[in-house]
Amino acid sequence: MRVLKDILYKVQIDAVVGNTSVTINKLQFDSRKVELNDAFVAIRGSISDGHNFIEQAINQGALAVICEEFPKEIVNGITYIKVENAQQALAFMAANYYDNPSEKLKLVGVTGTNGKTTIATLLYNLFTKAGFKVGLLSTVKVMVAENTYDAVRTTPDSITINKYLKQMNDEGVEFCFMEVSSHGIDQHRTTALEFAGGIFTNLSHDHLDYHSSFAEYRDVKKRFFDELPASAFALTNTDDKNGQIMLQNTRAQKYTYALKSYADYKAQILENSFTGLLLKVNDQELWTRLIGSFNAYNVLAIYATAELLGLENLESLKIISELNSVSGRFQYIISKEEKITAIVDYAHTPDALKNVLETINSIRTKNEELITVVGCGGDRDKSKRPKMGHIASALSTKVIFTSDNPRTEDPDKIIEDVEAGVEPQNFKKIMSVTNRKQAIKTACQMAGENDIILIAGKGHETYQEVNGERKDFDDLKIVTEFLKQLNK
Repeated sequence: MRVLKDILYKVQIDAVVGNTSVTINKLQFDSRKVELNDAFVAIRGSISDGHNFIEQAINQGALAVICEEFPKEIVNGITYIKVENAQQALAFMAANYYDNPSEKLKLVGVTGTNGKTTIATLLYNLFTKAGFKVGLLSTVKVMVAENTYDAVRTTPDSITINKYLKQMNDEGVEFCFMEVSSHGIDQHRTTALEFAGGIFTNLSHDHLDYHSSFAEYRDVKKRFFDELPASAFALTNTDDKNGQIMLQNTRAQKYTYALKSYADYKAQILENSFTGLLLKVNDQELWTRLIGSFNAYNVLAIYATAELLGLENLESLKIISELNSVSGRFQYIISKEEKITAIVDYAHTPDALKNVLETINSIRTKNEELITVVGCGGDRDKSKRPKMGHIASALSTKVIFTSDNPRTEDPDKIIEDVEAGVEPQNFKKIMSVTNRKQAIKTACQMAGENDIILIAGKGHETYQEVNGERKDFDDLKIVTEFLKQLNK
């Protein structure tokens, strides 16, 4: 229970009707969850407008309503707060409601197109192995010290974030590593959080179904760094052309990392194989089980962040060498008889797919086939589909286009969009198998001794979403079963 006026601290209020000294039970932005004496925040979303559910929230017991526009009917005994931006207001109210938990630990945000999950998760693992109590807010899962919770989206809503951070405070957590998505920044889910640091990975084609242009997507990411306090650090990848842009207006202390250009944290790849990477990091050699140049960047970002947070360098290097890859990120198995390598990766953007395929091609002998199974999600950015088709067909010896969470779209139509990017000289390499399980089976049947199968797009996801229904589907589990059957 909290007094309404106390949790309105820092909220930009335009008008008030009623008493702000009332005591409220919980904060809600979903009218269906409203109970007696709750405060309801009316959010304008892409699908529905919370202002249309104010009456329902009051009927269910809401004592206060926070909105951008007062309803036509004002109910006696209800407090109405008019604000300029309800999403921003929710962020401040959620932080105040849970006693600003981000201020009581060191919170580091990781943003960019690719690498967020790997960096945040491996930082959690690194600091846990170093003996600290650590929190994690990621696409794959939420960790509060040793306790695991399911993740709903990359960056949760403001109430959920602050609830978990408060739980971390109660558990004595010292560090928390958090993925920060462009949606989360744009919708003010991270507003009102106190960050100790921010990491920029890279920027490539993604989420243009949500953002009107690539420039807007970039500028939203930049806003995260613009809002960092002077006490924080801003660590950016300067090999990415947008890396320096992120630092332009930040008040935070600026640090850089790179493989190709001058930077505060520099790495060189000495060896690259399916067993891992040998790197030279700021004149120290480091062996890691992670694979590929894209992971060299991730390792460098982890090493730099650990130093900036006060971890001793030699200890960091030792622990990094012990870390395993993150679920669904370049996970691989090798069949016993024919030594077929099957790799499962979350690569669902053109740049990520290109990185993974280039990594495999740089390691393989070229005497074996590289068979890629890939698709594109429905109800998402359609402009990336032909790009994915072009990259897969150009960098693989054989490609099977298939379904990947078609949602409400026709999966065959999505595959047609992907195929549109295939150039004539690569057309003989491709085939389409709409059923994803059948596509994986076909890849396994096509593969010969020492061949490589890449199954891209879903990674850690253990479901296939069709028309609003999620059915169990695990790429790694399925390919493992098929390869075992081939060995019998």
